[in-house]
Amino acid sequence: MVDEEVVSERIRQIAATLEGRAAELTGELVQLYATDLPQLVNDDERMVSLLSASVYQNIETALQIFRHGIDPAGVEPPAAAVEYARRLAQRGTPVFDLIRAYDLGQAAMLDFGFQECIRLVDDAALLGAMMRRLLRVAYEFITRVVRQLVGIYQDERDRWLLNRSAARAAKVADLLDGNGEPPDVDAAEAVIGYRLRGTHVGMIVWHASEAFVDDALSLLESVAGAVFERVRGQGRPLFVPRDEASAWVWLPLAPGATIRRDHLDAALAEAEAGVRVTVGDPGTGVAGFRDTHQQARRVHALALAAGEHCDRVLTFREVGTVALMTSDLNAARLWVASTLGPLAADDENGGRLRETLRVFLTTGGSYTAAAAELMMHKNSVQYRVRKAQELLPRGLGEDRLDVELALALCRRLGSAVLSPA
Repeated sequence: MVDEEVVSERIRQIAATLEGRAAELTGELVQLYATDLPQLVNDDERMVSLLSASVYQNIETALQIFRHGIDPAGVEPPAAAVEYARRLAQRGTPVFDLIRAYDLGQAAMLDFGFQECIRLVDDAALLGAMMRRLLRVAYEFITRVVRQLVGIYQDERDRWLLNRSAARAAKVADLLDGNGEPPDVDAAEAVIGYRLRGTHVGMIVWHASEAFVDDALSLLESVAGAVFERVRGQGRPLFVPRDEASAWVWLPLAPGATIRRDHLDAALAEAEAGVRVTVGDPGTGVAGFRDTHQQARRVHALALAAGEHCDRVLTFREVGTVALMTSDLNAARLWVASTLGPLAADDENGGRLRETLRVFLTTGGSYTAAAAELMMHKNSVQYRVRKAQELLPRGLGEDRLDVELALALCRRLGSAVLSPA
């Protein structure tokens, strides 16, 4: 007969050991989801960050249950887990994916626990009792958490569909998909409340803050409206929430009208600091509706990769080439390293040399013009340009275009494509 107190004490020891590895175990589970549930990981960085926080808090909660003998029947889901379930509901991710994630996580954590049991315990009877305890308590904890999160998911999904027109979002998705028969433009315009026959500019607007922002969608809609007023659009903008902190926007332009950078900067100057905007080129008709949106999304991916130091406003006209090159960020990083060599080092000196060389090339190779733009002495520019060229793997004459593109990538994405110093 195995003493239950001995079982509890040994489990407390194992939980304490695993608690010190919580961050490592979180990383392993996120990698597991990347393989088995890639739809949960192949999203924007904010959702992946929230997933990681949810996993980490669930691991901590489970280990606290084992360390302190807490009854799992009285445990509530961690805050990050609740918020992640709500965001999945807002995005229409199937609830099955949420349940499957908890099943995979439970199996993986039990495997980690069993490995520790086998490593520390030689007595077969004690080992069996510990594993049975782990299985029972883990099952009770996960069952309770999943049951509550499924209810939260469903409530949020119902609320989201009620408050944000599902029919409109579905029709927009059909228009963007572009497959099948040509759309009935009259019917589509009636559903989405937006004219499709004219010229449009697509935008992605989002709030970059990790902290909760009260009624962020209203804030984002007001920013879109402020831009629309400045471009003197024709008709009504189309605002389609993506989740509670981001939205897709189309602005209908009057004939001959355009959207300028100063329109965007002025609207953002009046908004909260966390608001970000990416903008596509104007397009006409249903095809233009689709194309300008896809351009804004490409630039949005670039902005997310660049992180918090990215410009608040990015347009496809300004950074389209860079955006097209960053669909595979790892490949872009390798290409930058191959093109720039030691000049791609992520340090202060490398940054100075890269910026000087970039300005020198964009001003037509003029030391005088570069010095004026950089507000430096001409001799200092010459010195830095020479030092930068010495670090390049190949002569500037052979690879000038590649070097200019690589420097543009470094300027926009920073550490995301630079080499460790």
